[in-house]
Amino acid sequence: MPQSYRKLFVHIVFCTKLRITFIDDQIEQHLFSYLGGIAKNLECPPVKIGGYRNHVHILCILSQKVLLMTLIEKLKSGSSQWIKTQGAKYQYFYWQSGYAAFSVSPGSVQDVKKYIDFQKDHHKRISFQDEYLEFLKQNHMEYDERYIWD
Repeated sequence: MPQSYRKLFVHIVFCTKLRITFIDDQIEQHLFSYLGGIAKNLECPPVKIGGYRNHVHILCILSQKVLLMTLIEKLKSGSSQWIKTQGAKYQYFYWQSGYAAFSVSPGSVQDVKKYIDFQKDHHKRISFQDEYLEFLKQNHMEYDERYIWD
């Protein structure tokens, strides 16, 4: 085969350090747009970005030119630097060091987009911690809960 084809959808989840609720109504849409700009600049087109109060969900297409680890590092460092410029109440903003990333089949992209769209409603019923553990279980990931939370 003379050409290579790939389209890898990835669902990335990470939270604020100590799960502090920095992502308020004033900043959330700006933050999601900023994260989308970072992903786009790295040639990882964002499909959907959202979250709620202390975490974000990013569904994007992983570029063949960028390692997942590099994408996440750039998303976190760039957005953290930016948010600290948005007012005194954000000056101590940090992301937690860890993250989760899951591959998404093309047939499930619409479901993941819908899931991200309804984060506010979803988190009326379930905490971020429970959501995160459920993702890990659903994706058959081994983990030790003692080391998940900073």
